[in-house]
Amino acid sequence: MAGEVSVPCLPCESIDEVVAFYKVLGFEQTYYQQRPNPYVMLQREDLQLGFFGMPGFDPANSYGTCVVIVADTGEIYRAFADGMRAAYGKVLVAGVPRMTRPRKRKNVENVSGFSVIDPGGNWIRFYAAKPTEEPADAVQSRLGKSLKSAVVMGDSRGSEEQAIRILDAALGRYRDTATVQDLVSVLAYRAELAVRIDDAVGAREYVAQIREVPLTQEQRAGLADVLAGVEELQEG
Repeated sequence: MAGEVSVPCLPCESIDEVVAFYKVLGFEQTYYQQRPNPYVMLQREDLQLGFFGMPGFDPANSYGTCVVIVADTGEIYRAFADGMRAAYGKVLVAGVPRMTRPRKRKNVENVSGFSVIDPGGNWIRFYAAKPTEEPADAVQSRLGKSLKSAVVMGDSRGSEEQAIRILDAALGRYRDTATVQDLVSVLAYRAELAVRIDDAVGAREYVAQIREVPLTQEQRAGLADVLAGVEELQEG
């Protein structure tokens, strides 16, 4: 049998708060009830999500999650980011709700992935349908390998502290031998992690270090997505 549709049902404290947030991301409300139990259905194109309300529910204790496979994580990320800028004046990168940036995940066969953490504390994990192909002449330094491990901890598991420990140790050991691509990528992610833990001083410091790295036009073009993420941090 083909054509099945699966709709996750996720917890939250307030379905109205969830509706307001997902409308920012371009979802539409397709069903709503308050009695006998709060429940809402939301849809964006073919993606459907259901939410049930639990008064007193703490988003910090949520285990709610689901995986969404998409053709292009960059395209849907940019659409969500545009919605956030229009509604909040910035992309939400810290607290709840928030959104991570698309990055390659070594724990999922090197596919690009990002997560939306909604007001209910649910992790909606978006992954590309296919792995990102590496250029044949691509060279990755030890600092770049450490970045992949940090992304697993910070973006997949939500452990910013462990990701920070990995990057700080790697910067101390491998900074001088890193490629420019890897150094800027690590500094950008370190700045984002600083924002997530409310370390504004640290975030500014790492952004300043990025500004000090001399980049050719070719290098700047290759780091376009990373540098765009740095600009998003500064929006906030």
